[in-house]
Amino acid sequence: MEVWIWIAVILGGYLFGGVMFCRLIPLITVKKDICKLTEEGNPGAFSVFSVCGPVLGMICLLLDMFKGFLPVFLGAMFLDSGNMLFAAVIAAPVLGHATGVFNHFRGGKCIATSFGVMLGLLPLTWVGWILAVVYILFSTIVKINPHRRRSVLAFIIFGALSCIILIFGKQYSVAIGCLLLSVIAIVRLGRSPSSDEIAQPQTQNDLQEDDESVTADSDVSR
Repeated sequence: MEVWIWIAVILGGYLFGGVMFCRLIPLITVKKDICKLTEEGNPGAFSVFSVCGPVLGMICLLLDMFKGFLPVFLGAMFLDSGNMLFAAVIAAPVLGHATGVFNHFRGGKCIATSFGVMLGLLPLTWVGWILAVVYILFSTIVKINPHRRRSVLAFIIFGALSCIILIFGKQYSVAIGCLLLSVIAIVRLGRSPSSDEIAQPQTQNDLQEDDESVTADSDVSR
């Protein structure tokens, strides 16, 4: 019977993580498809902020965090966190968000959902603060651009440090879960260029077109 509870929590976390609130909420409320209205086509909170404004963006951000928080928090409260299956509980909502099972398998970048998972782990460990501190550090003091590189580096550091800390604390299943979460996020981010990376080549093309236009005008004047 206990095995079926584990399966239900893991599968439920994966399916809940696969609900793309950031695409569904704007479609339902303001009839806007953020995947078609942004260059990235990413069903994430940043896209909602840019297309629909801060109110709807904040709602979608909180929902993306909530779908990571709820299954992990329930698992931490009612299941044995020492069981190795708990690693799958941690990774499941992030994997669901990354694969986008209900969105033609086009998922998001996992950042907000990962933070939600970290909040769900607070009854067991504080390592989620590592991810938050690293993100703040790379966004304010040691600014790393573009956003994708910043996020990948943050998850690499978080994955390494959290594993070391949790293994020393003999929380092996949580350590494996945090490592899996980091790997999923890194792989997903690695396959998805950020908006500033998309804009850069376009800017270069615009400059090239301007140069060609100037050259043409110069030839005409001669």
